[in-house]
Amino acid sequence: MSDEVLCAIDGGVATVTLNRPGQRNAMNSALLASLRERFEALESNRDVRVVVVRGAGPAFCSGMDLKEMEQRGGAQGDPESGVIEVLACVERSRHPTIAVVHGDAIAGGCELALHCDLRVAADIARFGMPLARIGLVVPFPLAQKLVEIIGPAHTRHLLFTGRLIDARRAHAIGMVHEVVPAADVEQAAAELARMLADNAPLSLAGIKAVIQRTQAARDAIAHDDLDALALAARRSADASEGRRAMLEKRTPQFRGE
Repeated sequence: MSDEVLCAIDGGVATVTLNRPGQRNAMNSALLASLRERFEALESNRDVRVVVVRGAGPAFCSGMDLKEMEQRGGAQGDPESGVIEVLACVERSRHPTIAVVHGDAIAGGCELALHCDLRVAADIARFGMPLARIGLVVPFPLAQKLVEIIGPAHTRHLLFTGRLIDARRAHAIGMVHEVVPAADVEQAAAELARMLADNAPLSLAGIKAVIQRTQAARDAIAHDDLDALALAARRSADASEGRRAMLEKRTPQFRGE
């Protein structure tokens, strides 16, 4: 497997680490493929009871790799479909999952944390979905997850403004379960993982399956028209300008086209 994502297992706890610290763990094609492979391999590992997801370096995950998107030409293919499939794989894991958010969790990184069952955040961590600032529309399945976790009102505010929120605010709106000092976040996550791993594994798997079934109706909602809106935005001149502006660290000039 690629070293874009590492995995270690100890005492029933699998720790999956995004390993592109120099790129703030941005989701390129190799990282997404490796993350999926790691989760698929863990499904059949009977020694694993809990999966912890973390990032190497200062950031948890900065979202899609905009440089790779720009190099490929943002109008070609559907880079977001790969993210959606991998996040669904994370969510479907039979094991309880814990996101350890020690730093920024932006866009796809924010969604990765939300697709884990539990989230422990350092007080210095920030969360955000700044898609409107780069000319993109949130894919429907990812919008569903936001509404499921924080409700429609906070989802509107997060998406319309594109602003980042700190961990305390994220906790206040129900996005994270626990906020601790940065120096304590790994220990807090380890203690939570140990607590879960010591529970009955059949109970954990059954409880997760029950909770997932309560959300099953969402998959029946038609959204082809919304997918078309997202595709049009992704292929727009504004999206190309947004990517370039982000990479060049300048204010984008959007024209609505």
